[in-house]
Amino acid sequence: MGQTLTEKILSLKAGRKVKANEVITVSPDFVLSHDNSAAIIQEFRQIGRERVARPEKIVIILDHVVPAASEKHALNHKIIREFVEEQKLPHFFDIEAGVCHQVFCEQGFALPGLLITGSDSHTTTYGAFGAMAIGIGRTETASIWATDEIWLRVPETIRFVLKGKLQAGVMSKDVILRLIGDVGAEGANYKAVEFAGEAVASLSLDSRMVMTNMAAEMGAKNGYFEPDAICLEWLRGRARREFEPVFSDPDAHYEAVYEYDLSAISPQVACPHSVDNVHPVSEVAGTIFHQALLGTCTNGRLEDLEMAVKILKGKKISRRIRMLVLPASREVYLEALRRGWLEVLYEAGAVILNPGCGPCLGAHLGVLAPGEVALSTANRNFRGRMGSRDAAIYLASPATVAASALEGKIVDPRSYL
Repeated sequence: MGQTLTEKILSLKAGRKVKANEVITVSPDFVLSHDNSAAIIQEFRQIGRERVARPEKIVIILDHVVPAASEKHALNHKIIREFVEEQKLPHFFDIEAGVCHQVFCEQGFALPGLLITGSDSHTTTYGAFGAMAIGIGRTETASIWATDEIWLRVPETIRFVLKGKLQAGVMSKDVILRLIGDVGAEGANYKAVEFAGEAVASLSLDSRMVMTNMAAEMGAKNGYFEPDAICLEWLRGRARREFEPVFSDPDAHYEAVYEYDLSAISPQVACPHSVDNVHPVSEVAGTIFHQALLGTCTNGRLEDLEMAVKILKGKKISRRIRMLVLPASREVYLEALRRGWLEVLYEAGAVILNPGCGPCLGAHLGVLAPGEVALSTANRNFRGRMGSRDAAIYLASPATVAASALEGKIVDPRSYL
């Protein structure tokens, strides 16, 4: 029997052919961390090693609370910078770079055929490039720093076959929300998720990154698209090292296969307080909210900003709401600036924030008050995610957020396109 992309990558790392449910010890190609590196450093010190095993594999990107919002955050950043200097780590990106998952890809670390670990659950994003990318804990990350090894169980794979073409005003965010709503927040626990089918060719890398990012919200260990010409072209001039793409065999075994016609999917919203509480926009249309958020590691890319610009250009957002815009990275910010998009969004009434995680994690820059409601392009809507546990978060696509910002209530964006 053939192998899936995930089984093939882990076979290459293990030095032998492996199959689902085997437990193996492997060495990752890169290991990511962010502001939580301060806690990882403490764990690393307790292991008793003086030097990290493979400094060239460690990638640290500060993004969660940038610039530092308190003395505690400033101290954490200081600890990280000093550790980077002490250990001579070559891949460090300070507060100006942007969200770690976007920066990691832009800087050419997310490559086909690689095994990548990261101390953040949305490390799954890099599967958009045909990598096996998994989120791990801080202790595991410290252990990799010290030993260059981690043990993993080879996951079984669920396949989503995508057909048809998206309607105007419907985005990949709507697709992944619909999938999560159908399979549930635990429907892919410790599984690999493969996105395949004829419709993949119509999805940009930006769109694919949305779906692999949110594969984590159905419990997936990793989510991926097979690398194709679109992927390889995006990587041209970016790749940090040589790579060899791998692909699932035609006779690979899948635990389950689901088929979706993209043309039948309408704009979707994940309602409070669970990402799998998904409904068509038509069922929640008219819901009043107070804050709109466009950005984060899920939807802060050029494609997302462009959609918002198409809807908001020459218009004003409702005076009842405040709209926050966070480009995902310095690269995205500068390109949006060159194209005049940030000016359009600012004139529409939005507040442009520096690239970073910002209000997504509820630490600073747009924390919600009790009783407030947010409509966000982020990936999570748990209680307390953006501040008060008595606030509510709805998740939607950039198109839905932008159109709804004009009216101060949730609306179907298709009427604006």
